[in-house]
Amino acid sequence: MKHALVFVSMVAAATLDLAVTPPPVGADNFSIGVNIGAPLPPPPPPMVLVAPPPMVVVPGTPVYYAPSLSANFFAYGGRYYTHHNGAWFTTANYSGPWSFIAVERVPRPVLTVPVAYYKAPPGHMKRGGPPPWTGHRKGHRHKERDEDD
Repeated sequence: MKHALVFVSMVAAATLDLAVTPPPVGADNFSIGVNIGAPLPPPPPPMVLVAPPPMVVVPGTPVYYAPSLSANFFAYGGRYYTHHNGAWFTTANYSGPWSFIAVERVPRPVLTVPVAYYKAPPGHMKRGGPPPWTGHRKGHRHKERDEDD
């Protein structure tokens, strides 16, 4: 009886140890995220394409756009780009997955696509002002006024 009691105690202790100790984490599913006051990137666009859309070159640029889509969809340098809800996203495959990309990393030719080729122009472009990613703070009228002063 004494041996049975010791055996049951050992099994109970081992079971309790397994229940309290978390399983080891493999390198393939381990991640650490730090977010100190920085906003999370916006969610990617809900674009699902089953085939590559027909692409047309934006005149005077090396960038292509998809006139048949209802979303901003540009192609340049072997990658796809979209401007969605105030943020830029990129992917290597027309069907995604889309990843957030900082405006500083979007190629200049994509950033200089005229607003006429956007299906959903960013808010500041709808108002007629220059996009913030062009680096211009003042329009040409301000420049002329500054030179006259």
